[in-house]
Amino acid sequence: MADRAAFEKGLARRAGSARWADRSFWIIAIYRLGRRVLAIRNKRLRRLLLLPLLAFGRLIESITRTSLPVFAEIGEGLTISGFGMIFIHSDVRIGRNCRLSRGVTIGNAREGGPTPILGDNVEIGAYAQILGGVRIGDGAKIASMSVVLKDIPAGAVAVGIPAKVCTSAQAEVWRFA
Repeated sequence: MADRAAFEKGLARRAGSARWADRSFWIIAIYRLGRRVLAIRNKRLRRLLLLPLLAFGRLIESITRTSLPVFAEIGEGLTISGFGMIFIHSDVRIGRNCRLSRGVTIGNAREGGPTPILGDNVEIGAYAQILGGVRIGDGAKIASMSVVLKDIPAGAVAVGIPAKVCTSAQAEVWRFA
């Protein structure tokens, strides 16, 4: 039921018919619908609905160049700004009210390895990568083009390759979208 509420809140945030022209809305809508299908207890019905949904999801993924697998755990309020070239591993956990920018990759650092866990209200700048079993604290910001390989504490700003926590004065220089 949490996914249903998240989907309805996402609909309410976007105004009228304009939401159907927003490709990031398509991606999130397919994800939320897929999560609702996964919650169906009847295995046959779930399989019957999931197969065409996954096929349609692949079509949307090809059009938008964004992969948001239904098996990933993503909290409500996800925002995708500047969609395209976003790849999320299916084992990733993302908190509520997070913002992803164009070109973001969140996944494991090696085959079969652990995946990241993002807290609530995390902002990830364009083309940033978060790899391995790292934890990103609530309210953290990852600067554009950064590569995160270590944990980032809550409220911190991470910058660079590999990403390091920086001071607020240094953070003013970096863009997050």
